[in-house]
Amino acid sequence: MLMTEDYRFLKACRREEVDCTPVWMMRQAGRYLEEYRALRADRTFLEMCRTPELAAEVTLQPMRRFDLDAAIIFADILLPLPGMGVDLSFAKGEGPVIGNPVRSVEDVDSLLPLQPEEHVPFLKEAIQRVRKELEGRAPLIGFSGAPFTLASYMIEGGGSKNYVNAKGLMYGRPDVWHRFMDKVSDAIISYLNFQVEAGVQAVQLFDSWVGTLGPADYQEYVYPHSQRILQSIDKKIPTIHFGTGNATLLPLMKKAGGDVIGVDWRSDLGDAWSLLGHDVGIQGNLDPVTLFAPVEVIESRVQRILSSAGNRAGHIFNLGHGILPQTPVEHAGAMIEAVHRLSAR
Repeated sequence: MLMTEDYRFLKACRREEVDCTPVWMMRQAGRYLEEYRALRADRTFLEMCRTPELAAEVTLQPMRRFDLDAAIIFADILLPLPGMGVDLSFAKGEGPVIGNPVRSVEDVDSLLPLQPEEHVPFLKEAIQRVRKELEGRAPLIGFSGAPFTLASYMIEGGGSKNYVNAKGLMYGRPDVWHRFMDKVSDAIISYLNFQVEAGVQAVQLFDSWVGTLGPADYQEYVYPHSQRILQSIDKKIPTIHFGTGNATLLPLMKKAGGDVIGVDWRSDLGDAWSLLGHDVGIQGNLDPVTLFAPVEVIESRVQRILSSAGNRAGHIFNLGHGILPQTPVEHAGAMIEAVHRLSAR
């Protein structure tokens, strides 16, 4: 049984030497697993998230199948929203739907402060269940959406291609935008620190939509809020700051904070790390679609990324975004095995 400080994943977060590169997958608890689909068959997604024994079971499912170096709690980045007074639902086949989008100063002012003990108590119980089950085997990651991604969902009312409403508020009423982002950031800080108190051993801030912004807009409209969040998370655990389409934003994301910066597959990992500087860890960055390729192709792409990292301390292997629902399970296993085997020191 490992002591907490000896977990390969946490050592990599601290840029300490490891026996091989740690690996986990974003969305590793999810629809590509038949046992998840069986559990989900007669339940809604929100029911799964809000039932601690179900959320814990789903978190643990991939840990039973694979030699993963970390678990990530089964939840959703939008779970804090109902506590803020946002009408959230998940439409079948369409993803999240916000029934009362935030579009005006009145909408912003009507948002409520998140009280995690009252609004998401189920998350604490799920975390404690998973910690008890995993103790000595692997650490548990908690997470939240980053302020731009959450704010965009709340403004657009769901998914978006062009973020017309979000950018319209940013450009047209920057005073309202920053007021809104302050409220969203307050909620995220409470939400993440609640997870830390419950027992997670690292947290990841997901900025899944930040790639829609250029560096100047990121610096003006997002950077101060992400920085405040990352500075406000309990310092006893490592933080991962992740974005997609973030190649041009990497220096600013590093400046905003995070012990590890996540990069997607659109960047060469070695080039991205050189741009960031080697005084920070890096996570990534296999294209999730690679897992549909023959196993020998998967292995060659794994080797390419490991070679880019150069066995330097501080690399955590991951996909460049979440694993896709149709992914062959055996190909995910082949990737994990290849990472450990090919990176053995």
